[in-house]
Amino acid sequence: MLVRLRVKNFGIIEDFDWVPGTGLNVLTGETGAGKSLVVDAISALLSGKLDESAIRHGAAESRIEGVFETSGRDDLKDWLAERGIEAEDDLLVMSLDLKRGGRAVIRLNGAATPRSLSSELGRKLIDIHGQSQHLSLLEKSSHLDFLDAYAGTLGLRQEFGRQAQALGGLFREAADISAKEADAARRQDFLVFQYHEIERAGLREGEDAELETERKVLASAEKLKALAFEASEALDGDDSESQATGRVSQALAALDKLAAIDDSLKSQAAAVQEALFNLAEAARDIRSYHTRIDADPGRLEETEARIGLIRDLKRKYGGSIPEILAFAQGAQRELAEITNLDERKAVLGREIESLRRSLGGMAVELSTGRRAAAIRLSQEVDRELADLGMDRVQFQVMVEASEKPDGLPLPDGRQVAYDSTGADQVEFLAATNPGEPFKPLEKIASTGELSRFTLAVKSALARADRVPVLIFDEIDIGVGGRSGDVIGRKLAAAAHSHQVVCVTHLPQIACYGS
Repeated sequence: MLVRLRVKNFGIIEDFDWVPGTGLNVLTGETGAGKSLVVDAISALLSGKLDESAIRHGAAESRIEGVFETSGRDDLKDWLAERGIEAEDDLLVMSLDLKRGGRAVIRLNGAATPRSLSSELGRKLIDIHGQSQHLSLLEKSSHLDFLDAYAGTLGLRQEFGRQAQALGGLFREAADISAKEADAARRQDFLVFQYHEIERAGLREGEDAELETERKVLASAEKLKALAFEASEALDGDDSESQATGRVSQALAALDKLAAIDDSLKSQAAAVQEALFNLAEAARDIRSYHTRIDADPGRLEETEARIGLIRDLKRKYGGSIPEILAFAQGAQRELAEITNLDERKAVLGREIESLRRSLGGMAVELSTGRRAAAIRLSQEVDRELADLGMDRVQFQVMVEASEKPDGLPLPDGRQVAYDSTGADQVEFLAATNPGEPFKPLEKIASTGELSRFTLAVKSALARADRVPVLIFDEIDIGVGGRSGDVIGRKLAAAAHSHQVVCVTHLPQIACYGS
């Protein structure tokens, strides 16, 4: 419900701050006082449209702000949450600002919001029945929602939608298989080639780094052998005077004698002893390395060829060996899928046919409930219209399905078009005079007549209508005292299930305000 409305510098309104009640709220007063401007401001807020001409003369900017309570509206909260909007403390603040020379800015809970989002939200919060025609009853797309709520078929419709979505997924998979089949033979040959090329390579993770190291060694074998010999001779060669181990051995012998006299040199002697051991160990390893290393042109050629092969595979299938191996696994999976296409296609065909038959039965069940409810709703609205002095006006709910080849099969053999709501197109129609054809509601020309017609429909739909706030502007056009009293009672009755705002000149209506 609307818990607060603040309008600043809009038309002749300088500053309007209003806290409406939960029942029937009446705005009344002299002509030109700005009653309908309040409705226009709400309409601008809901639509997100505000023209610079609406800014009050002498003011630099206009602002409209509405605070709505969302408690008990889990459907609305879910809708908001899906769009990243949280209703803090069950309150939703919608504002519209416009400065001269600027653009209108719409905000929800302080965050700038696209006009399309605020407009969609507005239709869920308020129905305005009057000149602005921000009216869900005039939108054919909302008629099915009203009828399903009235008929109690929303649960069945939701289940139909879930199964229709599942059927759509099966159709998309079947189409994907058909597309793959057309290209399957060529694709299969290509995948087999790619997979076998990688498989024959026999790649091993880390192999490329090992090969690069080996190539570097093989390419520098002569130089490495010479340097190893030089290092070995320096450490432990035939020339005892220049070898490192021999000189360190001499130093150790002297230190052992010194330590025997002075204990403080024992640690130094031990350190030299350990160094001599490490030098001897290194000398043995270097001699072994010198013995092993030999120039091997054949092995160098093999290594370079292997490196070239891996480089070529990286260029084709990935920047590293793990990526190449992953590509091969993916190719293997796709080959398995191509191999199983015929089997999966047959399974899909059976699943699609079964689900289509199931949906056909649900569509008939939905249509049966809707058609029965359409008759009841038409009769109930006609009674409400008679109470409002519009007994010459008749209301009709059209429920029809369109036949379509390859559509949804019904048990009676027909095939019909369908969407996530079922196989029915629903529209509310009216005939304003006996003998005239039924026409869409927007063809009702008079604002007051449309407002009273809307009141009749809303009264009949009171329990089913989920829009919490109803606003009636100029509902009393062309209405006398007796009819005004009836309208007042209808508005008061609608206020039991909705928050109602009415702009009126008639005291017979105004007296029902809470």
